[in-house]
Amino acid sequence: MADKTRKIRILVAKPGLDGHDRGAKIIARALRDDGFEVIYTGLHQTPEMIVAAAVQEDVDAIGLSIMSGAHMTLFPAVIDLLRKQGVDDVVVFGGGIIPDPDIPELKKLGVKEIFTPGATTRSIAEWVRDNVRPRS
Repeated sequence: MADKTRKIRILVAKPGLDGHDRGAKIIARALRDDGFEVIYTGLHQTPEMIVAAAVQEDVDAIGLSIMSGAHMTLFPAVIDLLRKQGVDDVVVFGGGIIPDPDIPELKKLGVKEIFTPGATTRSIAEWVRDNVRPRS
């Protein structure tokens, strides 16, 4: 039975070689300020490192920030590794520079939401509040 008093735990990660982490840090802080428990993994995380941290930290969601153009590789890699670990109840969402035509394909692969430039921190926090629940 899930602990209803436990804060939602979110891992915010920067996969790949992208060195632009300002947006990820802004989102991590905004989510924390909105009452979520946030773990920020820092730059240059591999999908394996992200999934290992998510399992270790028992997170409810993973937010990936991808600015490098490798979104069609990195999102599916994280989702596949979660499945291989038997973790199918962690919500994966993300944002960054992701072309509109790629978003429906990412959603088909299991990404729950994509936030593109211009999304407000408030809209992201509201989406998390409406779509992520503490895991049992």
